[in-house]
Amino acid sequence: MELITKAPKGTVDKLPSEINKWHTVEEVAAKVAETYGCREIRTPTFEHTELFQRGVGGTTDVVQKEMYTFNDKKGRSITLKPEGTAGVVRAAIENGLLNEALPQKLYYFTSCFRYEAPQSGRLREFRQFGVEIFGADSPICDAETICMVNDIFRFLELDNVSLEINSIGCPECRAKYHEALKAYYEQYKDQLCDTCKERLERNPMRLLDCKSEICHGFAENAPIILDYLCDNCETHFETVKSTLDKMHIKYTVNPRIVRGLDYYTNTVFEFVSDSCGAQGTVCGGGRYNGLVEEIGGKPLSGFGFAMGLERLLMVMDAQNCAYSPAKQCDLYIAGTDPTSSAYAATLVRQLRQYGFWAECDIVGRSLKAQMKYADKINARFSMVLGENEINSGSAELKNMKTGEKLTVSIGDNFAEKVNSILMDIE
Repeated sequence: MELITKAPKGTVDKLPSEINKWHTVEEVAAKVAETYGCREIRTPTFEHTELFQRGVGGTTDVVQKEMYTFNDKKGRSITLKPEGTAGVVRAAIENGLLNEALPQKLYYFTSCFRYEAPQSGRLREFRQFGVEIFGADSPICDAETICMVNDIFRFLELDNVSLEINSIGCPECRAKYHEALKAYYEQYKDQLCDTCKERLERNPMRLLDCKSEICHGFAENAPIILDYLCDNCETHFETVKSTLDKMHIKYTVNPRIVRGLDYYTNTVFEFVSDSCGAQGTVCGGGRYNGLVEEIGGKPLSGFGFAMGLERLLMVMDAQNCAYSPAKQCDLYIAGTDPTSSAYAATLVRQLRQYGFWAECDIVGRSLKAQMKYADKINARFSMVLGENEINSGSAELKNMKTGEKLTVSIGDNFAEKVNSILMDIE
């Protein structure tokens, strides 16, 4: 019995007592994205495995070690999405969004799945908010999208989050950098972890992101990509920086940022915070000019980001950020007998049609128990109905916080009258 009454390892339940936190973040993120012209898109929870093998990259830890992959009943390989970008690109291609007016700006909330050791802020099922922008080559797009993230954090009143940026160049200048990395790491080849020994030949930039202490130490003195940028990539990055300067967005250039997915080119960035102990990435993203073509579309530039919402909420909790208040029952109507309880249900229906959160007894409680329940659910107001109230056509509306009572008609336009009273009180 223990197995079926416990959530799978690496997953957590989002309980009603904390759902207002999720609503706060989701509403702010969506509102800010829409001010930048983004439209919401929703993609399937699972995709064909090849989409991630080609889109995310075969040399990444995500594809090699962390994907939840299985065969469906017809033997097709299916994977629960480990990240959001590849699915959005696939959907944009398949549904012709990239043939519409450009740039296409899309945002999404989605669950992602990665099989890795669960730890604080890192789960096997986690929620992401992401934005993808297609058809904008300008470095202004890079800076503007980074500004969007900055605005989300600003509206959430989040402090102690730092922006770090880098450029990892285009395929041409990166090829020269790969050669320099190979030459550097050759002297340490025998000391590298097994994964990095393989990466050295296939994608040496992945060595810079290795979490092994030994490999991480070697990365400290490795060549940096900024010294190998071609003229176009250098100009692009300089424009990104100057635009951020004009927007008064503070940043640090971190030449070690490479991001964990293979599709990135040129600008990459991370917003990091140490509010939860060791410095962690709250949001990351960058440019991916070759991804649309790699997945099967026409050559088209892309830029985007994703933020892990569980980690974001951890940082907000650590900084005691304010959340939107939890929703509260507006009015509980108690009945003293079966007849008045049935009448209370009709009044509650009127209130709900008017947009109120209203409750009445549906379990057969005594009047005393009903009032205790109204107090437990933190109802703002209560009303007791009995034979006298029904016959007179009026009842007392009680403010549960102050004890103040007001008489209100329970006949026609009851909900409208209650709304007028509550508006005056607020």
